[in-house]
Amino acid sequence: MTILSVNLNKVALVRNARLGHSPSLVEAASLCLQAGAGGVTLHPRPDQRHARPGDVRDLAALVKDRSGAELNIEGNPFPEFVALVRAAKPTQCTLVPDSAAALTSDHGWDLTADGARLRPLIAELHDLGIRVSVFLDPDTEQVEQAAAIGADRIELYTEPYARAFETEQEDAVLSSFRHAAQRARQVGLGVNAGHDLNLKNLDLFCANIPGLCEVSIGHALISDALEVGLESAVRHYRRIISANESA
Repeated sequence: MTILSVNLNKVALVRNARLGHSPSLVEAASLCLQAGAGGVTLHPRPDQRHARPGDVRDLAALVKDRSGAELNIEGNPFPEFVALVRAAKPTQCTLVPDSAAALTSDHGWDLTADGARLRPLIAELHDLGIRVSVFLDPDTEQVEQAAAIGADRIELYTEPYARAFETEQEDAVLSSFRHAAQRARQVGLGVNAGHDLNLKNLDLFCANIPGLCEVSIGHALISDALEVGLESAVRHYRRIISANESA
């Protein structure tokens, strides 16, 4: 089964604009889970421009009381981030190599350079009962290194696919993702995906990358929710994912 994990950073961004508590991330997460999402994601950044440490703790408590629901915390393993993950003990921690000032994640890890320092962290997170995913470009060599350092899953960075969607490059780009996902499964890794997936391009991606464990969507889904409502937006995305599970 492919679960939809809804990234709630944009809900936090709206809340922070008024320095209050509305909209509530806990209420938004509850709506998403009730509508069929399998989990929720937060990416707390050092400048706290959207998700904050308190949000991570609140959603960890919410998910703990929801059987089968997952919490994914993603980010660059700066010391503050690692301390927050240790305390919250999410279902999954997705390690992402973005800089503190990055507007959004824009590339996967170079595990040739960073694998050795990530290995002991992955082992520590495993000891805490946390599943570990690493954010990767669709590169089979990087996939093999992810397995070698002990990751459980990879998250394929899908912005290149989103840019190529409905262009002459679409087939070639999709092929690179298929090969990366196939290699991941061969070396025992689960495959997640996320970044710039939306209602237009998600169906083709899921149809071409079978066996996805998780699709993480934030910006597009929250944008859609402004038009159709949060519960309805989640159901639209789940319908696409479910159709490809049974295909």
